[in-house]
Amino acid sequence: MADKKDAVQMEQLWTNARLATMADDGLGLIENGVVAANAGRIVYAGPAESAPAVAATITDCQGRLVTPGLIDCHTHLVHGGNRANEWAMRLEGATYEEIARAGGGIVSTMRATREASKADLVASALPRLDALIAEGVTTIEIKSGYGLSTEDELKMLRAARALADHRAVRVEPTFLGAHALPPEYQGDSDAYIDLVCGEMIPAAAPLANAVDAFCEGIGFSPAQCARVIEAAKAHGLSIKLHAEQLSALHGSALAARHGALSADHLEHATEDDVRAMAAADTVAVLLPGAYYFMRETKLPPVDAMRRHGTRIALATDNNPGTSPTTSLLLMLNMGATLFGLTIIEALRGVTVNAAAALGLGAEVGTIEPGKACDLAIWNVSEPAELVYHIGFNPLHQRIKDGQ
Repeated sequence: MADKKDAVQMEQLWTNARLATMADDGLGLIENGVVAANAGRIVYAGPAESAPAVAATITDCQGRLVTPGLIDCHTHLVHGGNRANEWAMRLEGATYEEIARAGGGIVSTMRATREASKADLVASALPRLDALIAEGVTTIEIKSGYGLSTEDELKMLRAARALADHRAVRVEPTFLGAHALPPEYQGDSDAYIDLVCGEMIPAAAPLANAVDAFCEGIGFSPAQCARVIEAAKAHGLSIKLHAEQLSALHGSALAARHGALSADHLEHATEDDVRAMAAADTVAVLLPGAYYFMRETKLPPVDAMRRHGTRIALATDNNPGTSPTTSLLLMLNMGATLFGLTIIEALRGVTVNAAAALGLGAEVGTIEPGKACDLAIWNVSEPAELVYHIGFNPLHQRIKDGQ
């Protein structure tokens, strides 16, 4: 380390670490690395021989792997109720349509969400959030989309923001009013989109950082989603889009044309969609939990994403109907085993690329000077171990803003 007499004292040092900074095109590995922080920001990240030597608190990482705090960039964490009984019905042969006709599906979650108070929604979301935090997650995106009325969508966004008052985590709220058609608008989806664009988005703008929509045959058409996007842009909100999960409507290309942060799911994306996303630097957020839970067989075009240089992120898609998982570590393994991602692609998918999918690349996602000191310290030395394990959590310590 640098000579103590010449060093400026840091508040905190983490020494003897194997740093995976994610600061280059790979993992940015630094052997015998040191991280220094003041006031919750990284001041130094690099080899020990050039590091500050004096700090109020020095933590010896004992050779452990240190990564940026993990980022779950696509969740529906706040919602009422669950749909375990519907899943059991599907196992016994019931179709999605049969369940929906019986009052299930998104309408079931909508009903439970509308009946819940903001406090109820916070209380039910906290265990799910705690499970993600326990795996090293320091930043999480949370969508609305189960209220499907102005009052209830705002309630969901307020509940999402309130979670950050209960836990040391960065919450990025996203408005997803165009998620499904509520029963009171059945048969008139354009009228509902009028409500989303004319009333919901202006009301949600102070509470949300981004706007999302479900561009799908069972959701909303590309033309309707384009209206949502234009309304979001008029209110200064970033864009995300559920696209190409079940069919090729080219929502991902639509998202790219509008400079969206991300397009998510993408199993049915075409080469042209992927090319457009790469040109716009729209991140491809892959959701292997939903792919697995829904027993899908159409793989997202990962090879095309590689060819065109489309950035890939991974997320849990935590939701009660199609991906009831609270393990981002499991998504690392699923991304590799189901979608064929490499170790580097998987780990960048829950750090630097996930940050880009939320428009937070200047703030989190890598271990670099100037960024928030969000770290995950693991009881492993090899990065591959984080992707290799199934159902095992090797987290040693999670650091959020230096704490």
